[in-house]
Amino acid sequence: MFICGITGHTGTLGKELLKKKSFKFKKFKGDITKYKDVEGWVDNHDLDLIIHFAAIVPTNKVNQHYKSAKNVNYYGTVNLVKAINKKKKNLKWFFFSSTSHVYSINYNKKNIKESSLKKPYSKYGNTKLLAEKYIVKKLNNKIPFCIGRIFSFTGKNQSNEFFIPAILKKIKTSKKKFISLENLNHYRDFISIEDVVKAIMLLYKTKSKGIYNIGSGKKNSLVRIADYICTKYNKTLLHIKSKSKVTYLIANIDKLKKLKFNISNDIFKIIDKII
Repeated sequence: MFICGITGHTGTLGKELLKKKSFKFKKFKGDITKYKDVEGWVDNHDLDLIIHFAAIVPTNKVNQHYKSAKNVNYYGTVNLVKAINKKKKNLKWFFFSSTSHVYSINYNKKNIKESSLKKPYSKYGNTKLLAEKYIVKKLNNKIPFCIGRIFSFTGKNQSNEFFIPAILKKIKTSKKKFISLENLNHYRDFISIEDVVKAIMLLYKTKSKGIYNIGSGKKNSLVRIADYICTKYNKTLLHIKSKSKVTYLIANIDKLKKLKFNISNDIFKIIDKII
């Protein structure tokens, strides 16, 4: 059985990955911002592959604590890559979980390709793009690596700092019949936590290298999502339109589809499982 090193095992993606029986897992339990902790973990285990999830993700949290977020998301990745290059030159595969936030916000309906413009629209995206560039520079032609740019994902037990859990909680706990929400005139690509891990497992099994978008490839209206949740609680959505332009952040997953990837759940099936 292959030995998989995993960082960020306490997060939603990490917990889902740990359910897989394909690997024997070695969890990183130190401080990712301390090189000695990272080097010790890499050196002390005979790892076949590493899946790197450790990150500060919610955009509000990153905005409020940017220095800390950059230390974890970027410098933590730098520490891991340095340790791999020094101690694990025979590592079979390295996966880095990146984000759709590395791209520029779209004002048209065209799905975003891996080659599309990289212009982070959030500070979170900036930390991830910095980490991506470091991985490409330091591991290219040395260690087989794969970068997964994950679009919006959701599922059970996700923090209320994310869109679906936050809006669900607001609608569910409100004592009002009519729910007033604003700034929903946008479209996003939602994929389940289970399908994200399914995509990562597929990338590993096919020994895929390079950069892959991980998403559903489908356009989801935030208004429609909020309205669907409202109907589940016998409430009515009152959407206050924002003056901002309609934006789109939808994945082109042609590369992933070539590996025979297909999603198991659309956003409404995912919501039904959460409620």
